[in-house]
Amino acid sequence: MIVVQVHVHVKPDCVEAFKRATVENARNSVQEPGIARFDVLQQDDDPTRFILVEVYRTPDAPAKHKQTAHYAAWRDSVANMMAEPRSSVKFVNVFPDDAGW
Repeated sequence: MIVVQVHVHVKPDCVEAFKRATVENARNSVQEPGIARFDVLQQDDDPTRFILVEVYRTPDAPAKHKQTAHYAAWRDSVANMMAEPRSSVKFVNVFPDDAGW
């Protein structure tokens, strides 16, 4: 599994629109065979900050996700909502694992 955390800082006047667009993207994303989980988290003490937690089943799944129509629609619709460029950090899971350690 590959886990990607996408850190997003949204303009204050765009929070609700960002949430709507991102939840719609997440709903479509979890229908992809390569995505095991897609969480949308909003920071409790700063509602303009979000983390998207994307869990992919295979190494090629992130690239396939970025080729979908719903990802492109999300990317384009939220581009002007960003207070700063989004960033991401990639992880591999240690536990639970599929290797049987």
